[in-house]
Amino acid sequence: MVQAPSKILTLAEFLKLPETKPAREYIEGKVIQKPMPQGKHSIIQGEFVSTI
Repeated sequence: MVQAPSKILTLAEFLKLPETKPAREYIEGKVIQKPMPQGKHSIIQGEFVSTI
């Protein structure tokens, strides 16, 4: 399968995009879907939120 190259976006273009779930992040002109926290990271995140 051939994959089309991703379009490079400016930061201004990225900021105009609607929010998504899971969230996306902007890295060097590319939009990448952030992975969902799993395992130990998820446990630590839950403890951190309850502490705050």
